[in-house]
Order: sequence, then C-alpha cells, then structure tokens
Amino acid sequence: MSATWLKRHISSLWLSGVFAFFYLPLLFLVVFSFNSTRQDSVFTGFSLRWYQALWNDSRLVEGFSLSLNVALMSATLGTVLATLAAFALVRFGNFRGRTLFNAMLSSPLVMPEVIIGLSLLLLFVGMERMFGWPQRGTFTIVLGHALLGMAYASVVIQSRLKEMDRSIEEAALDLGCRPFQVFFLVTLPNMTQALLAAWLLTFTLSFDDVVISEFLAGPGVTTLPQVIFNYARRGVNPSIYAAASLLMLAVTLAVVIYGIHIARQSRKNRMQPED
Repeated sequence: MSATWLKRHISSLWLSGVFAFFYLPLLFLVVFSFNSTRQDSVFTGFSLRWYQALWNDSRLVEGFSLSLNVALMSATLGTVLATLAAFALVRFGNFRGRTLFNAMLSSPLVMPEVIIGLSLLLLFVGMERMFGWPQRGTFTIVLGHALLGMAYASVVIQSRLKEMDRSIEEAALDLGCRPFQVFFLVTLPNMTQALLAAWLLTFTLSFDDVVISEFLAGPGVTTLPQVIFNYARRGVNPSIYAAASLLMLAVTLAVVIYGIHIARQSRKNRMQPED
C-alpha cells in the first residue's frame, strides 16, 4: 500500500520539495526581519525595530534610490537597443556581418559577469585616460547593466517578431505607409507585451546586479545590492532582512497586478466576437 501510494504521489512530493527548497529560506528571512534581537537562529519576539532601523539607515535608503534610478535608465536603454537589434536580425534577413552581430549580441548570455565587468572597467579606464570621459559612477553602471539586459531582452523581442503576422505590415505598406510609420504604428503596438516583459526582465537584472556594479561604481556610488553585500560580509544585520522583505513584497505585488492585467486582457479578447 505504501509503495503504491508513493508511486502515485511521487511527482507531487518532488514538486513540494522543490518549492520548499526555494521558498522556505525566503519565509525564514521574512520571519526573522520581525525578530526583536539580532540573533539569526532564535526568534525571541515580534518587533518592528529593524524596519525602523532600515528607514534611518542612510546607506540603504540612498542605495535603494540609486538602484531604482539605475534600473529604470538601464532597462529603458537596454530595451530600446534590444528592439532595434532584434528588428534588424529578424526583418533584414542575411545581411553581411549578421552572424558576428548576432554572436556579439548573445555573448553576454554565456559570458561570466566577472569577465564583462572587468572588460568594461578596462574600457572605461582607458577612455577616461585618453578623453577624460566617462568617469566611473552612475553612468558607467547604467551602460554596463544595459549591455547585460540587452542580450536577454533581445531574445524575448525576437521571439515575438518571428511569430508576428507580417501580412499586417505588408498591408500597411500597400496602403501608403512609409517603413518608419509601419514600425511605429503597426509593429511596435503589436509587440507591447513582449516589450513590457523585456523591460521588466532588464529592470530585474539591473536592480539585482552586484558583480558589474562592483567593477563600474565610482567613489561614493553604491547600489543597494552592494550595500547589502557589504553588510553581509561584516556579520548579521537584521536591517538587511527588512530590506529584502520589502523588496519581496514589492515584487509580489507587481507580479500579482501584472497577472491580473493579463488575465483580464485574455478574458476580454475571448469575449470579443470573431469577424
């Protein structure tokens, strides 16, 4: 009986184990963010002192503000560049240099971030010595994050372009639209969900990045992941737990809101009568 029950429920048990492995540490992190003491192994009582300490910690607050600004700029820049690159690869066929261009666009997907950060550091240091620009700081971090995010965003956008019905674009051209009008009035509106997904992916990669930020950050420029990493190296600081819990809450709310929007959009599309 037990062997039969195990065979019947082995997939459910395996899935439960996987979810427990991934999400139980996050649950413990949230629980200990409300701990009344600094101990990370014993819950001594409920308290909001670490959330108050987080609010009063200028390094964490400034790091969050910087990370948010960097992620917004790099996600926007990376998505724009990825859209142009994906459009060239999908719509312009086998042009000269296509293989090299595609390889260079995809290389950050398989290249270790340490190598990317070090190569960009050498590039920016050489440029600063020769031209006096750019100095390491927020701008260089944005460029590095945009380079990384562009590779991921192009995969999402290329898949959407490949499955898009080109007869709509051809019809617009037949009706007198110029190519740039077709791109902005027909192609982009049909890629809205893919562009949003690519932007969110790039935003998440930028906001979470530590390695490239460590190489490209200048004096006095420290992102939130860098602050958390530096705190973690010096020992347990429950303010980090509070910051991580708030970030998880924000991400969860964003995912839920986006899921509700997609569900409503799908329901609306199903309710529309077919021509």
